Amino acid sequence: MTTDLRVLRPEEWDKWYGKLVLAFGGVDESPEERALWNGLTEFDRFIGAWDGDECVGTAGAFSFRMTVPGGALVKAAGITMVSVAATHRRRGLLRSMKRRQLDDIRSWGEPLAVLTASEPVIYGRFGYGAATQQMRAEIDTSRVRLTVPPGTDDVRLRLAEPAADAVRDACEAVYARQVPTRPGMLARLPGWEGLPLLDPPADRKGSSPLQCVLAERDGEMVGYARYFNKPEWDAAGPKGTIELRDLEALDPAAYVALWRFLFDIDLTSTVKTYNRPVDDALLHLVSDVRRCALNLRDSLYVRLVDVGAALEARTYQAPVDVVFEVEDAFCPWNEGRWRLSGDAKGASCERTTDSADLALSVRELGSAYLGGVSLASLAAAGRVRELRQGALAEASLGFSAAVAPWLPHGF
Repeated sequence: MTTDLRVLRPEEWDKWYGKLVLAFGGVDESPEERALWNGLTEFDRFIGAWDGDECVGTAGAFSFRMTVPGGALVKAAGITMVSVAATHRRRGLLRSMKRRQLDDIRSWGEPLAVLTASEPVIYGRFGYGAATQQMRAEIDTSRVRLTVPPGTDDVRLRLAEPAADAVRDACEAVYARQVPTRPGMLARLPGWEGLPLLDPPADRKGSSPLQCVLAERDGEMVGYARYFNKPEWDAAGPKGTIELRDLEALDPAAYVALWRFLFDIDLTSTVKTYNRPVDDALLHLVSDVRRCALNLRDSLYVRLVDVGAALEARTYQAPVDVVFEVEDAFCPWNEGRWRLSGDAKGASCERTTDSADLALSVRELGSAYLGGVSLASLAAAGRVRELRQGALAEASLGFSAAVAPWLPHGF
């Protein structure tokens, strides 16, 4: 097979995006969604594979800045919109696109690549490790109550039009203040503020238009929640559902005030949330966690494109001084021994000829990088080998994070 793999041209976008949609089942997105993704496309970072005039492969890499342990924002390529036409599978096309992407990302000086996977089995062979999880909940608000901390009643709540410029900007300001507090969060560049506001009428499926409630104290906005109200009735009466899109708050009182509002909306008995951190404070506020129907799923996958730069970019919960023997067949520039020395103030990571303390692949480093997966648990699965006694415990503690990493929205 001869294909032309090249940077996407603006005039090719509609055909390119149409092939992406077809590869994911052919159910077209709304005009609003297409317009958003078209506007966010960074054409010099997106590629297409062409067989003559036919697009047979798609892939892109957004230019993100992601919080890592310690609070720094690090450049990360957000891998997205990857597809191969059904007619061109099993011919090495995906591999060639991944090869091109990682070579490009390295040339751009970005130490990390991140993605969310439609099928988790695909990306491990390219060095991506599952690094975060997201928590889903379906809360029976007719039976579950909240513990209310002092100051909650001082928070003023008001409904607002989600897409109004002032409301949108105020919500983005709250979100931006939260970004440095949790590994895995993405700083939203101009244009991305439209993503949480997407509300195509055709996608509502019986729910209300997107609604927004703001939390304020002393004239300052301290939180917000955006949600849908889906009314339902049966012979016993109303049993509507609140579907939470996103919620951010700057302090516990504002956080609980927003949740209490969602719990108490008239004619509803359920709150559903599809993406919260696995250590969300909600777990410690509800009266009966068993009636919250919790479940977890994988979320963000991390790939170290430059091992040295990536490990130097974050800090470490406890002092660590270990030599890693890194295996990375797909990006051989990472292979070999690296000495990592770091603590809560900073780190250095350089090549060394010293004896290795731990042996692992770049995939395990990706999983552990944000602090949500312990090196010790990976070792228990046989994916990390301890070569110096004590090195595993030292590295596991150092790589841990004070809060669980979390990706608040997809891309």
